[in-house]
Amino acid sequence: MSQTVDRALSILPLLAQGPADLGQVADRLGVHKSTALRLLRTLHEHGMVYRQSDQRYRLGARLIALAQEAMENLDIREIAHPHLVRLNEQIGHTVHLAVYEEGEVLYIDKVESRYPVRMYSRIGKPVAITVAAVAKLLLADLHESERRALADKLEYPIYTARSTPNAPAFLKELERVREQGWATDLGGHEESINCVAAPIRGADGKVVAAMSVSAPNVVVTADELLTLLPLVRRTADAITGEYSGRTPVKEANTS
Repeated sequence: MSQTVDRALSILPLLAQGPADLGQVADRLGVHKSTALRLLRTLHEHGMVYRQSDQRYRLGARLIALAQEAMENLDIREIAHPHLVRLNEQIGHTVHLAVYEEGEVLYIDKVESRYPVRMYSRIGKPVAITVAAVAKLLLADLHESERRALADKLEYPIYTARSTPNAPAFLKELERVREQGWATDLGGHEESINCVAAPIRGADGKVVAAMSVSAPNVVVTADELLTLLPLVRRTADAITGEYSGRTPVKEANTS
């Protein structure tokens, strides 16, 4: 029994360094894959480890101290990308992933529309922070004092008649987004472009990224784009589940 416990505990520091597959765990423990699998299944049942869709294991959300170390080694873009691609294949419109870093909201991934009309957004480029749907979600999750301090420092360019005009209006919009859990940009940056967005959360419930679907009016109307919001939110929830370790993934047949 003590040897079994010792082996199980030996798995945790390995997974704290990043996800590992069954073979790597077995090699580290010096045991057969079947033995390693039994240990991993037990840890999984207790929420100590999580099996990802790529069949690698990582620490579960219940191990807060070790999970924090593991989360630093996880790449939200790598985890989200397959989900973004699948959504793009379903609906055909441009899909973005964005994060908040050092006072800016940046696109870190983009899957292009299948339609000939393309958007000029680029990975690594800051978004229009006062109007972009992804920015509203990321900033709405900040503490109220942080939101107010940031709103007071921002400039409010009037890109279109629907742009956010000032700090009070921006704070009101962020509060609305915070309450409803999703955001839109309906012609606020470009008259002809509409966007719907949903948040991606970490194990602690904080928003770590935001994803969006954007399309020009010549391809789909704003009302038609809004009908895709449930699908966008389900995609964001699926990414959240995988990133935070809350979504069970069926184990492959090991025979």
